[in-house]
Amino acid sequence: MDTAFSPALRTRLDDDGLTALGLDRALTGPLLDYLALLLRWNRTYNLTAIRDPDEMVTRHLLDSLAMHPYVQAGALADLGTGPGLPGIPLAIVRPDLQVTLVESNGKKARFLREAVRQLKLGNARVAEARAEAVAEPGAYAQITARALDTLAGILEVGGHLLAPHGRLLAMKGVNPVEEIAALPAGWTAVAVRPLAVPGLGAERHLVEVGRAT
Repeated sequence: MDTAFSPALRTRLDDDGLTALGLDRALTGPLLDYLALLLRWNRTYNLTAIRDPDEMVTRHLLDSLAMHPYVQAGALADLGTGPGLPGIPLAIVRPDLQVTLVESNGKKARFLREAVRQLKLGNARVAEARAEAVAEPGAYAQITARALDTLAGILEVGGHLLAPHGRLLAMKGVNPVEEIAALPAGWTAVAVRPLAVPGLGAERHLVEVGRAT
C-alpha cells in the first residue's frame, strides 16, 4: 500500500503522537496504511471533509486514539463510524477488542469493508445498518460514538446494544454539562475524563455513561 508520507508527518504520528499516548511506535505503519487508504477513497467518495494528511493525523488518528486507555477489552460497537473513526484506529492498536463498525451509508460501508480486508483486521467487522436496527441486544461491553448525536440521542438509538453493566464512551469537545443533565431516566454519567490529544489545541472529553444502579 502506498504510504509515501513525509518524514515530518511520520515523526508527528510516532514521536509526538503515539509516544505521548503511551502507544507502541510500531503501530505507525498500519495506522498510515489506513490513512493512505482513506486519502485515496476520499478523492472519489468524499468520506471526510478533512483532506490534508497532517490534519488527518491529529484530528482523525490521534483524536480517536486518545480514548484508548479507557477502553476495556471485549466487544465494542462504534455507532455512526463514518470512515471508521474511532473504530478502525482502536482496532489497529487494541487487538484485544472486537470492533463492530456500524454505518448506514452505503459508500462509507463499502470503504469500511475494504479497509478491514486490506488492513487484515481480524478483530473488526462492518454492520451496514442504522444503530437502532442492529439486532444484537446486550451484546456489547461498550459502545462509542464520536460525532453522532447528544448523549441522550446516542442512547436512544444504541443503548439496547449494551450489556447490563456496559458503558457508552462518548467523545465530546467541551464538558457537555447540559447533555449530562439531560440523560434519560435509568442512565448516569460514571465519569467525565479530559483528554489530551497531541497537537490539538481544543478541549476534548470522554464521557462514560452507564445504567443507574
